[in-house]
Amino acid sequence: MSFPAARRFHLPPLRLPAGSTEPGIGLSVHEAGAGPAIVFSHGFPELGYSWRHQFAPLVAAGYRVIAPDQRGYGASDAPAPIAAYDIHHLCGDLASLLDVLEIEKAVFVGHDWGGFVVWAMPYLHPDRVAGVVGVNTPLMTRSPMPPTQMMRMLVGGRDEKFYILWFQQPGVAEAVLDADPGLVFEKLLRTGVPMEEVAKRLAADFDLNPFRRLAELEPMGELIGTAAERAHYTDVFSRTGFRGGINWYRHFDRNWETVPEMGARPIDVPSLMVCAEWDPALRPEMASGMPALCRDLETVTIERCGHWTQQERPDELNRILIDWLRRKIA
Repeated sequence: MSFPAARRFHLPPLRLPAGSTEPGIGLSVHEAGAGPAIVFSHGFPELGYSWRHQFAPLVAAGYRVIAPDQRGYGASDAPAPIAAYDIHHLCGDLASLLDVLEIEKAVFVGHDWGGFVVWAMPYLHPDRVAGVVGVNTPLMTRSPMPPTQMMRMLVGGRDEKFYILWFQQPGVAEAVLDADPGLVFEKLLRTGVPMEEVAKRLAADFDLNPFRRLAELEPMGELIGTAAERAHYTDVFSRTGFRGGINWYRHFDRNWETVPEMGARPIDVPSLMVCAEWDPALRPEMASGMPALCRDLETVTIERCGHWTQQERPDELNRILIDWLRRKIA
């Protein structure tokens, strides 16, 4: 089967903490198949399209596969307020999408920022979760202080040296990335390289912000996907800009404050952690605390794989997912 065209769904009003509600938004959703529902949550800067390689194998294996462009991305709505992008909104959208599709529970699979979203689902919407899969992104133990404080300690207060801190000031990152979306994907959508090569670069220049000086960045690894596939990302982000996705990053501290149970108490649902050996941002060792947080956990590492796992090593990821789903999900 080919990657299904997107359909647009309008979500019902979103119920938020303290009893408040907000109007629902429109989500652009790729969907195919029948059977237990699998909802894929993409990261930054990606789209529901990032899961294109997962559709045919999982549909053939007997699953209903769902991959939205999440709020702020692609053909989905991108509300103006920064406050509309905290974890309560992001998880609320996925729960509301199940309502619209008349699905009681789903397995949630998330990569990169989407991984943080799916690991929050058992805490915020436990009755909608049949299982959780983190692709590169682990469920981490709650930090003892707001996350941005820890990040500033890492880079000695030089916010420009860490992309998450650089993203905090509205308009700064958008001005750089929106100016040349094609360059973002040319420089960053690449295969993993041995960590020794990454360490050598960091030793010469300890800079954890590849976005700030893309024109000067010497790329590592080989380009991922075809020219047409990379052009799809460029075309979409040329229309939308990067603001919606960047707004997700502006809530690390708020999410930490408003969901204190996340990473502080264990979850019971079947859980799978898929690590990538050569991901320089989400290192496999970051998942070391997960056995204390997931009562039913399996962990697998894909060797010689970088950050963009579902696009770099789709066949291996699909085999891992289908094997786990068949054993854990009725």
